[in-house]
Amino acid sequence: MTRVLVSGGTGLVGSFIVEHLLTNGYKVTVGGRTPPSLNAFSKPVSFVPLHLDPEADQIEAFDNIYYFVHAAFDHLPGKYRGGEGDDPKGFQAKNLDGTVRLFEAAKDAGVRRTCFLSSRAAYGTQPSGTLLTEGLLCRPDTLYGSVKLMAERSLHSLCGHGFVTASLRVTGVYGSARLGQPHKWQGLFEDYLAGRPVARRAGTEVHGADVASAVRLMLDTDSIRVSGETFNVSDILIDNRMILAPLKERTHCPHPLPDTADATDYNKMSTCKIGALGWTPGGRERLQQTLHDDLGLLA
Repeated sequence: MTRVLVSGGTGLVGSFIVEHLLTNGYKVTVGGRTPPSLNAFSKPVSFVPLHLDPEADQIEAFDNIYYFVHAAFDHLPGKYRGGEGDDPKGFQAKNLDGTVRLFEAAKDAGVRRTCFLSSRAAYGTQPSGTLLTEGLLCRPDTLYGSVKLMAERSLHSLCGHGFVTASLRVTGVYGSARLGQPHKWQGLFEDYLAGRPVARRAGTEVHGADVASAVRLMLDTDSIRVSGETFNVSDILIDNRMILAPLKERTHCPHPLPDTADATDYNKMSTCKIGALGWTPGGRERLQQTLHDDLGLLA
């Protein structure tokens, strides 16, 4: 049975990845600052301490590891863009230099494949209405986007015989909350129910389970088709009105919904490239089920 090390395996996205890999027959080691709780996953996982520290020698964490999925990221709680706070140098040292050090350790330890969770933010500012394809010239306009893009390039520079690399540019990720944790839109729900102003906003989202299936494709697909490549991972374009409409219906809240956001010029992500590998996200049906599950938390 193949063993996979997942950094950041206790985070929102990492948890989906770990659970998906366990369900599909992988042995999983979670790497991070603290071990997962006893019943965090449906099957037992191993744990190794792992840190985004460019000065640390952590090659031993990769003992007996065949695949490495790097989903860890150090940022201010709840923020990616702007997640550096008042310490941009520290943010870059951890998330770029620390990440590259882990990539190098993985290769030196004999890991066969590494999959990196990058971000839509790597594209940065593009003309309105541009379809974001993997071949576009990236213009990141945030430190977060720049760090993700530089980490992608550093990983791909290590690609070679015996070390397969792939990066996933992931859009916003949603999914039902784990027990005891807030769901992604809890703050939005609370603002609406309290009558506070809710912005008219649109954005692309993808379910965490669909991100996890994309990761597994990077591990299972013939190396010729994925090595040294970058793939977009995105699903549906939604707005705050769409998210809040089921809440209004369930609670009979008297507050008006925000207006429908104008998404005419929104830059959607093309997923043709990963779709050619067989990836199919859950679409609106999965969104509706997730909103239903999240609304159940209000009961």
